[in-house]
This record gives sequence, structure tokens and C-alpha cells, in this order.
Amino acid sequence: MTTAGTKIPFKRLSLPVIAMMAVVAASNVLVQHPVEQFGLQDFLTWGAFTYPLAFLVNDLTNRRFGPAGARRVVYAGFALAVLLSIWLATPRIALASGTAFLFGQLLDIGVFNRLRRMSWWQAPLAGSLFGSAIDTALFFSLAFAGDADMSFPVTYASTGITVPLWMGLAYFDFLVKFGFALLALIPYGALMGWLKPWTGAPADTAAR
Repeated sequence: MTTAGTKIPFKRLSLPVIAMMAVVAASNVLVQHPVEQFGLQDFLTWGAFTYPLAFLVNDLTNRRFGPAGARRVVYAGFALAVLLSIWLATPRIALASGTAFLFGQLLDIGVFNRLRRMSWWQAPLAGSLFGSAIDTALFFSLAFAGDADMSFPVTYASTGITVPLWMGLAYFDFLVKFGFALLALIPYGALMGWLKPWTGAPADTAAR
């Protein structure tokens, strides 16, 4: 049992830290590769399909160890993932990812914790959506704005709107994250019975 006055041994957080590091590092590599199948290169990168897993890891950690434990995982995952990403991607992408990751994941933790006592699906869904929105906006603007290879104008036939490529990618990236936030409720719900909820909050606000 983890209570508000008990500090969680870091070794108990090693699995979510490793998972978080792997997700972010992989996403920083995959975001550099557009999905060329079915003509989606102007819409999506492969990173859109891996990064949403970070919110699932965060929400499960928050449920089990509370906000303090989740923040420790975010800080550790951030540090390790940025170091790996500088090697696997580029320094600009690594720094953009790190900044977006911190803001997005910490917002997810805050929203999740405020909604903790509500229906089981509301906290992870709302946290993921708010976190994804700020994460997407920060990452794509910091990583690609002004980059000639990512800023040429693209006109989307369905709307007739012309925007820089990175803005279009950001928009469709968020749509994928939205879909994954809904799908992530399936494994989250399945694991609820296995992961005992954090009991450090007062009885009326304890996680269900």
C-alpha cells in the first residue's frame, strides 16, 4: 500500500520508467518518417501511433502510485528519453520532445488527479486529451516551425485550406491521439483490477 506519507522506492517505478523511456525514444525516431502508404505522407508520421502509449503508462502509474509517483516517472523518463533521443534523432527534436513531454504529461497527471473520484474512464480520457493537445502543439511548433523541409505549403483537397506541412501533421497527429485515447480505455479498464488504486488521498477522493 502506498500512502501520502510513504515514499515509493524507485525500484518499484522501474517498469513504468523503462516503458516511458522506450515510448518517447521510439516516437522521436518515428516522427521523422511520414506514413507513405495510401498517400498519407502529408497527414501523418509513424510517431503518431506510438506516442499515445505514454499517456497510458502515465495514467496507470498515477492510478497505482498516485500523482507523486507518476511525476517521478515523468521526470526520470524525460531525462533518459531526451539523452537517447539526442543520439537517435536530432538535438532539436529531442529538446522539443522533452519540453512537450513534460508539459503534456504533467497536465495529464493534474487532470487525472482532479477527476480521480469520478467514473473510472473519465480521468484517463480527459487527462490524455488535454495532455495530448498541449503536447502536440508544443512539439510540432518547437521541432519543425521554420524548417524548410517541414514548412512548405500543403493544400488539403477536402477543405481547400493551405498550411505549412508541420501544422497539417500536427492536426492529424492529434486526431490519432484522440482515437488512441479512446482505445486506451480498453487496456486501462482491463488492468484496473490488477493494479490496486493509490490510497494516499482522502477516503472520498480515493481512486476507484
